[in-house]
Amino acid sequence: MGLGVDVIIEEKRRNIRRVSVSIMESELCSSNRLSLIDQSLTVRYSDWIRVALNDVSESFLITDPCISGHPIVFASCGFLKMSGYSKEEIVGRNGGIFQGPNTERSSVLEIREAIGAEKALQISLLNYRKDGTPFWILFHLSPIFGKEDGRVVHFVAVQVPIVRKSRVSGSGFVRNWGNLGEDCSSMREIVFGSCRREMCMDSAGELGRGLAYDSFVDSDNRGLEAQESCEASDMEKQKAATAINNILSTLIHYSELTGKVVCSKRCSSVGIVPLGSSLSIALGRINQSFVLTDPHLPNMPIVYASDAFLNLTGYARHEVLGHNCRFLQGPGTNIEALFQIRQAIQNKQACTVRILNYRKDRSSFWNLLHVSPVRNASGKIAFYVGVLIDEASKNDFHGLSPEMRQLGAVGAVKVAVRGLSAGVGPSTS
Repeated sequence: MGLGVDVIIEEKRRNIRRVSVSIMESELCSSNRLSLIDQSLTVRYSDWIRVALNDVSESFLITDPCISGHPIVFASCGFLKMSGYSKEEIVGRNGGIFQGPNTERSSVLEIREAIGAEKALQISLLNYRKDGTPFWILFHLSPIFGKEDGRVVHFVAVQVPIVRKSRVSGSGFVRNWGNLGEDCSSMREIVFGSCRREMCMDSAGELGRGLAYDSFVDSDNRGLEAQESCEASDMEKQKAATAINNILSTLIHYSELTGKVVCSKRCSSVGIVPLGSSLSIALGRINQSFVLTDPHLPNMPIVYASDAFLNLTGYARHEVLGHNCRFLQGPGTNIEALFQIRQAIQNKQACTVRILNYRKDRSSFWNLLHVSPVRNASGKIAFYVGVLIDEASKNDFHGLSPEMRQLGAVGAVKVAVRGLSAGVGPSTS
């Protein structure tokens, strides 16, 4: 009886330790993510980039698809004023927070597809301010590519409010809201313009009395649901395109100061086939230290490195991508382990080794390394994944063994690659 009680107590203690470790790791991941968001711009551009971007008058956001969750990393003063949010409330969050109940799902899907395909997009979109007020914008999305490897490093999203014009109703009355008084000033942005709607008016008195409020901000938003797509004018489209060009010029200039030049079109100088944003986002959700290498390119370069890998080794992403993993080797690296890895890759098999590796600061660590081929949806090897575990911290993860952690990471990578393999990786074996 006493032995049974001891077992229960010990199990409770283990559970408490696991919860404590989980909380600590969650806080560490959160801290690392905040650090990545804070450094997202300065790691590529000059330290003056935020000051320069704040001088741009247009309303826009910059997001980073390389960070888990594809967060906002910069919001312009114009956007903050337009949306009613503060910088602290939106930096680090996904752009989906500005959508609401009447945002068209088809428009959201178009944006997601454009991000996945890493292409520009211009579309009318119904967004919501912090106070819940809906407003139409012309949303212009543009990817920003790193010149050295052709990868998407940021997305710029310019948002131009669609200015609404007076229209003549079916009964012949001019829909001009300019004389409805100051109380309607916030509504003019919503009701002016070229949104095509069919509305029946009985009198000018009814028009002035209730339409501005009841038809657009009633409790169930029936008026907004009745609206069709809101078309932007040619002038607004040109304004968005000009804003993108201005922002791009700023980014290019400040990237040239650091030597990590960006461009508006993919212009890889390394010859690496970039991963699609959808695959990068899926891989970014895997909280393990790992890299993907491409066996179909000369020297089998790294084509993806997780945030945890960068934290473990001390390297920045641009210092890793396009390079073979041998930069982790040093004077004490055991030849036998290297031979095992080469043999496994040659035989298209998985292997696990204990190998002495070196961080950027040249401090060494014993790496419990698991290497495995990753096949695409057609069954051909698209990548090799290497999962790294620092032997010194091998027991600090929910009580799971290193082997279980590695197999879990490999499984998650395989699911991501197979699910999004169309057009994102090599198709030859």
